[in-house]
Amino acid sequence: MQTGLYIVGTPIGNLGDMSPRAVEVLKNVDLIATEDTRVFAKLASHFDIKTPRVAHHEHNEREVIDGLIEKIQNGASVAVVTDAGMPCISDPGFRIVRLARQVGVDVFVVPGPVACISALVLSGFPTDRFTFCGFVDEKKLRDDNKIRHTIVYYESPNRIMATIKQLAQIMPERQIAIVREITKIHEQAIIGYPADLMRIDPPKGEIVLVVGPAPDKKMSDDEISQIVNEVVGGPTKASASELAKRAGISKKEAYKRLLDNQGADND
Repeated sequence: MQTGLYIVGTPIGNLGDMSPRAVEVLKNVDLIATEDTRVFAKLASHFDIKTPRVAHHEHNEREVIDGLIEKIQNGASVAVVTDAGMPCISDPGFRIVRLARQVGVDVFVVPGPVACISALVLSGFPTDRFTFCGFVDEKKLRDDNKIRHTIVYYESPNRIMATIKQLAQIMPERQIAIVREITKIHEQAIIGYPADLMRIDPPKGEIVLVVGPAPDKKMSDDEISQIVNEVVGGPTKASASELAKRAGISKKEAYKRLLDNQGADND
């Protein structure tokens, strides 16, 4: 192996996605820096990878990267892997790459699956422009809503329903896709408006949340009428606000629409 740092992508669920090149590199480097040595041991056993390994994760990254770079400077080849997917994408890796660049160490990439990109493709939302925001930060959701194109987040199954509830308040007019268990047996994409998805059973497994672009024009009367029928409850301030955001109309007009709809129901 050529001396240097190798950033190696591994499967996010299906072991069949492991590339032959990734296996070759991991078998032939001098050392593998892995996020969790126990998790990597399962992958190593499956592909008969016997290379020595060392823990390299978010809690010790700053302490170990100097030593890893020093080994490379002394002629070693070192690979970096995470528990799943591509290193550096909301996972350890970018600091050692940055340090390697600073000291002139060669860096090579062995591409592999990326959960956020796979979910983006599965969502069916526009992909010409998108922003990946890592794990959901509830304090930043209102600022994130200023991003008008597609947004991609990671989220845990323990928090997903609370996040959907927040999105129903902050981004009610934007469709979302809950993409779970990518490449696994129970892979699923659940798509709809946040208010609708608040009623689903809490999804389990590894989750990527994709938020579709904000509407860029007012909806037609028929489209607005359809949303009116979806809004639960009478003409309250909350329901009028939800309708206004989703339909791109004023709150005053939204309230009137709800009143008209309630009158029609009473007739």
